[in-house]
Amino acid sequence: MTQTNDTQSSQSQNSRQKAVVQAVLLFGLVSCFGDIIYEGARSANGQYFSLLSVSAATVGTLYGFGEFLGYALRLVSGRISDSTGRHWALIFLGYGTLIVVPLMGMTRSVPVLFALFLIERIGKALRNPPKDTILSQVAENHVGTGLVFGLQEALDQLGAFAGPMVFTAVFLTTGREDLASYQLGYRMMFLAYILVMAAVFIAYRRISGYDLAREGETITRDSDRLTPTFWLYCLFTFLATFGLVAYSIIGFHLKAAGVFSDAAITSLYSFAMIVDAVAALIIGRAYDRFKARSGKKSGGLLTLGSDPALYGIVLGGHETVMRSAIADLTSFHKRGTAYGIFNTVYELALFLGSSLMGLLYDALSPAAICAVVLMAEALALLVFLRIRRQITAGQES
Repeated sequence: MTQTNDTQSSQSQNSRQKAVVQAVLLFGLVSCFGDIIYEGARSANGQYFSLLSVSAATVGTLYGFGEFLGYALRLVSGRISDSTGRHWALIFLGYGTLIVVPLMGMTRSVPVLFALFLIERIGKALRNPPKDTILSQVAENHVGTGLVFGLQEALDQLGAFAGPMVFTAVFLTTGREDLASYQLGYRMMFLAYILVMAAVFIAYRRISGYDLAREGETITRDSDRLTPTFWLYCLFTFLATFGLVAYSIIGFHLKAAGVFSDAAITSLYSFAMIVDAVAALIIGRAYDRFKARSGKKSGGLLTLGSDPALYGIVLGGHETVMRSAIADLTSFHKRGTAYGIFNTVYELALFLGSSLMGLLYDALSPAAICAVVLMAEALALLVFLRIRRQITAGQES
């Protein structure tokens, strides 16, 4: 009888382990299909608005405000998910707003396009804190958070690679790079929208069926307060992100200056996303190793030194280390709020940086943008050194 019980217990444990792996992969598919939609749009938005005679300053301000709005509202979404526990309702609603991207291919009205762009950003704000909270709970007891978020980012970037290639394929197939071709590219995102909503539903059924999202509730913390290292990490990310030139500005310049063809511009963005995917896996694994060697929850933050570098590496590092560190630095009951606060800081930096760089591009030259980038990243490195000293000295809490 005891042997039978042991066998059943072992089988049950194996089933749960498989369910954990499947849950992580399902979330990866959700991110992948979602990125096909909105990263595809991001690779084309700058050029599309340029064809509609929108200025670089307007594009930069719109992009920055949209990103800031999307992340500022994550603070609200995070608080709601923490206080109500209705994570999945926010996830479904957030991914549902991706329908606006295909709709961008059905109008040439600039005000309507601006509104659709902002709705998509709001949708991302709704879904990300509860999604990261659930994923961190699934990962925390079973797999390293760095590995899980690194894998998520890698799958995420496969979609970020495929999305721009949709537009590239349209340009090469039609032999045109006009408004009609861009609109066809947007409309082709309807298929990806169907896939992402199906993936969200399957992930919900799998995770809820095994009650995997409750795993994190068993983890204890010394307190629910946000640590000094968390706030210092926010400062680092603000500086590093402020100096990150938005691809909408890059795409606008390459189009306006006639440096590359439209197909080459979207392909270049796809290449950056592949770099992001590879960097995420490497940095995610390094995060877990640094944490294990230091014996401290925040030890993985030492991988932040890789961030002020190439565009794709920066994105991979932010999306992996950022999301992993929040799980290690905060209490379960504060995690949605922490994700919201951090992402608000992140997008405030994007908003200010993008707006400033758009204005500098119109008023001065790309050289002025380079000076701002170098200054911001130098300051980010100084803050990183402070974080490193704090962690190695054991003063992170």
